[in-house]
Amino acid sequence: MKEKSLTKPENMDVSVPDRTNSDGQALSEMLRRGELFNQNCPSREILKHLTSRWGVLVLIALLDRDHRFSDLRRKVGGVSEKMLAQTLQTLEADGFVNRFSHPVVPPHVDYSLTPIGREVALKVRDFADWIEVNITRILSSRSVSGAASE
Repeated sequence: MKEKSLTKPENMDVSVPDRTNSDGQALSEMLRRGELFNQNCPSREILKHLTSRWGVLVLIALLDRDHRFSDLRRKVGGVSEKMLAQTLQTLEADGFVNRFSHPVVPPHVDYSLTPIGREVALKVRDFADWIEVNITRILSSRSVSGAASE
């Protein structure tokens, strides 16, 4: 019995045409990676929100558990009420944080991570952990660099 060949006929092109932008970059690559280096790319705003000092700390704090505003303010030392409120509003608008207002007096509001918020918070925590693990190296590089410039 003769085996059938599983290769495609040579005259049959089953590949998808490669579409490129004016710079020759594949559109699929642009869609996969975004255009972070383009100053008008909306992903830059999200990057700014996720990597701001308060954004990072709020996301990491919410990884542990849901928090009320006052709990978050205590946990994230040094943040003003105004900055915490702005950070929470921004993260909520981006879809990373849920805000649940209980119908009670006085007002009781809980903040938690959305599924995508949890996903990004884990990545941000890894980044923050890397900084903590390498803080000695970073600070020693700073002091060497500072001494060299004097």
